[in-house]
Amino acid sequence: MMERYPDIEVYVASVSHDTLNAWLAEVLLAAPLSPAGKGKWKTHGIYQGEDVPVLLVENAADGFASLWFDSPTTPWMTDQECAQHAAEALQTEIRCSLGGWHPGADPDRFWQVLPGGKEGAIEWPDSGR
Repeated sequence: MMERYPDIEVYVASVSHDTLNAWLAEVLLAAPLSPAGKGKWKTHGIYQGEDVPVLLVENAADGFASLWFDSPTTPWMTDQECAQHAAEALQTEIRCSLGGWHPGADPDRFWQVLPGGKEGAIEWPDSGR
């Protein structure tokens, strides 16, 4: 059986805040994102009666925003499950880690999910920006 991740993080290609807010409201009954510092936005959702803090960091990696759900209680067991759902719901490219990080893991290997169901492992080196 697959273990539930302690939190969920995915990287979202360009998407409007309106589209993202609508999705977050649908899946977590979350209020619209509010400013939380330069390029950062936050909100809280609810899933199965549990509070789910959400943080969006714009341009976290090469034009992708980091979307972090800081809770083990989310609609998804893994980052990959979230990426698959988000790619369809938001109609944009989503990337995530290949799995839980462990020593010796390649930090440049990610999972890419495109709308329409195409997905697979990719090299995504950190540009250092």
